[in-house]
Amino acid sequence: MEDAVRINKYLSQCGVCSRREADRLLEAGAITINGAVAQVGQMVAPSDEILVSGKRVRQADKEIIIAYHKPAGIVCTTSRADKDNIIDAIGYPERIYPVGRLDKDSTGLILLTNNGQLMDDILRGRNRHEKEYVVTVDRPVKESVFQAMEQGVPILDTMTAPCRIPVRRGKMFHIVLTQGLNRQIRRMCEYFGYRVRRLKRIRVMNIELGDLPEGQWRPLTDEEIRQLKKGCAENKI
Repeated sequence: MEDAVRINKYLSQCGVCSRREADRLLEAGAITINGAVAQVGQMVAPSDEILVSGKRVRQADKEIIIAYHKPAGIVCTTSRADKDNIIDAIGYPERIYPVGRLDKDSTGLILLTNNGQLMDDILRGRNRHEKEYVVTVDRPVKESVFQAMEQGVPILDTMTAPCRIPVRRGKMFHIVLTQGLNRQIRRMCEYFGYRVRRLKRIRVMNIELGDLPEGQWRPLTDEEIRQLKKGCAENKI
């Protein structure tokens, strides 16, 4: 079949969802190809009629990648049932999806895109893409705690990957992670008896939050996109 790809990859390329979400939809029987329920791993071509939950899939006309400064209180979900969802908060005129998550109480940089393949490449944990955060806790942190954090912390029945803490100023520090466990930084701090007061993400790979105002978004520059894709390609395993 000409230009045929697996259905989960095709949906990702069209910006419908990530490959993982596509697999979940396939298992739920929510996807049809030319009128028949799709199977996991099935090959498709652009000429096929593909419906997801009854809506026809069309390839995106243009690639969209934006940076958003998420305020506290906004939830990184595409579900309109949540009144604080990120999609309504941004109000972008075309369909886009958040690349990963920031928990409701956290602020800072999150990328949104209609490029599902890029989303998958950034989020794939084994690629070890860096994300940098500014953290403020309830009391000054001991140097021994910083050193232990960098080595790894036992949370969620696993040991966190080694990380970097390049800035250390009493209650405030910068931490650079290459993984994204659920509420990872908060759990790491709680393990040592510290409570996070403020948590702000300031960088995802080569994309920096900079002076983007809270609650505002901006399109990535061509050079930022080039470097972002180059980083994904270089680190892909």
